[in-house]
Amino acid sequence: MTREQTPRAAGDTPERLYTITGGRSTAEDRELDLVTLIVSESEAQPGRQSEHLRILWLCRSPTAVVEVAAELDLPVSVVKILLADLLDAGEVTARHPTAPRAADQLPDPAFLEKVLVGLRNL
Repeated sequence: MTREQTPRAAGDTPERLYTITGGRSTAEDRELDLVTLIVSESEAQPGRQSEHLRILWLCRSPTAVVEVAAELDLPVSVVKILLADLLDAGEVTARHPTAPRAADQLPDPAFLEKVLVGLRNL
């Protein structure tokens, strides 16, 4: 069976992907990687694009970008564009599990020294 004869999934057609993303090919100004956790901040509202509604439903608990893509059966690049739409609307938040901490969020070095001394005394 040739590629032309192979049935394609609905999410696999370039025309559908073009329609879903509104012709966009990238999620501008968004740092979303595969393990970024997405959390819904609002309920799905009628009249939204069906993919947006499914994302809001899926992300009621923290869900990684790659999991969202797998559940929607869409390429990650397309899902990132959809997520950017929802982020811009404030309907989801992104949690970067590997985001570095700011200097003021790091433990106090004096406190760490006391912990180290305490552990040595055990």
